[in-house]
Amino acid sequence: MTERPNILVVCGRNKKRSRTAEHIFKNDDRFNIRSAGLSPKSDRKISENDLSWADLVFVMETGQRARIWGLYRHLELPTIEVLNIPDDYEFMNEELVEMLTDRINHTLKIVYKI
Repeated sequence: MTERPNILVVCGRNKKRSRTAEHIFKNDDRFNIRSAGLSPKSDRKISENDLSWADLVFVMETGQRARIWGLYRHLELPTIEVLNIPDDYEFMNEELVEMLTDRINHTLKIVYKI
């Protein structure tokens, strides 16, 4: 693969989980990453542009994937993978960093062989 995939990480309000993922992977040369939230109160709210840009989307919970499918059903959506990480962690929490690193790397190995 010559081009780096674009990875979008989404959580509820883009304050803890998705922001942590963006922070830990922002200098990874295997892919481009950005994060967004589903709530109108998000620091950075998900947009159609984010979904058009993304080759792969990670959400934290199954309900978040369903919300994206519902809100953006008029778009051709990229694959949305669920990480199954509850909203129990603060930004950059050590356990959260470990889970995000393991689960995102695992999926990227399978999907992109990177």
